[in-house]
Amino acid sequence: MKNATSFSEAQPDREAQPACETLVVGEYDTGRLDAWLATAVEPDLSRSRVKALIEAGAVMVNGVAAKQARHKIHPGDRVDVTIPEPEDPDPVGEDIPLEVLYEDDDLIVINKQAGLVVHPGAGNWTGTLVNALIHHCGDSLSGIGGVRRPGIVHRLDRDTTGVMVVAKNDITHRHLAEQFADHGLTGPLERAYKAIVWGKPDGLKGTIDASLGRAKDRIRRAVRKDDGADVRHAVTHYLVCERYQEKPDGTCAASLVECRLETGRTHQIRVHMAHIGHPLIGDADYGGAFKTKANRLPDAVRETVNGFTRQALHAFLLVIEHPITGETLRFEAPLPADMEEMRVALTTL
Repeated sequence: MKNATSFSEAQPDREAQPACETLVVGEYDTGRLDAWLATAVEPDLSRSRVKALIEAGAVMVNGVAAKQARHKIHPGDRVDVTIPEPEDPDPVGEDIPLEVLYEDDDLIVINKQAGLVVHPGAGNWTGTLVNALIHHCGDSLSGIGGVRRPGIVHRLDRDTTGVMVVAKNDITHRHLAEQFADHGLTGPLERAYKAIVWGKPDGLKGTIDASLGRAKDRIRRAVRKDDGADVRHAVTHYLVCERYQEKPDGTCAASLVECRLETGRTHQIRVHMAHIGHPLIGDADYGGAFKTKANRLPDAVRETVNGFTRQALHAFLLVIEHPITGETLRFEAPLPADMEEMRVALTTL
């Protein structure tokens, strides 16, 4: 359990002093220091960032600087972490093309393209959506927390396309964050995705209720039945919209499904669909074992499917309440060209 405020509270972007936090290893926790600490402070620090801090002498275990990321932790250990002030906390604007669906003084809604990382981070300090928005919005950004930057309230994976809303000021940021945290239980918020998955899910609709946490490799996510510190409840509802390459025995090669989330966990749709045996086409992380299924497709279809090198996932619908006017805003984006091309190919007999 943590004995101090979280990093997000202790280290605003403009803080002059390094942020410090003290944590205590739980009674059932063991293993490597870097793995445990990355899980304990998720999503504030990545495992690579944790490793760098350990190697820099910024992590103390029971008052002694840990020398290696593989240092073994034990129940009851006291871990003190010091986060140095970032050398360059402000991302810079970059002229990256954006498809803008809506924009006013308070927010902007875009149709994110594949290959665009949302926020600067390890390995992606430039070329992100945040860099693009700083350039595009310019002086219309009053900023978040006193810094002229866009307010990210939800994210899409690098290779997931679709509708995203971003705040331009603190009031809008807080209001949107509350809507997303509520998941539409008391307000108009709706989020829906379309995915092309391998095979034929049972029935025309279904619900996947399976908690998610880090996988054994500590990078991907996985369905977890334990109550580990990183395990979070996750629910996905799916509706089968189309089936492709159907056979007399009732099976089919692939399906187009619509997914709606009760929760918003990392990689939720990708992990949940793989969990029920129908991973997304093109998903190397969670569906790599299904890639050979393309060999059973007609030649022209197989070529198109094998050429699809990202997960076939698109956030097609977003409904929000405007934080200032109270108006309900609805945004839809059609399937991107590459997913539509594959959908058409799959309908070919």
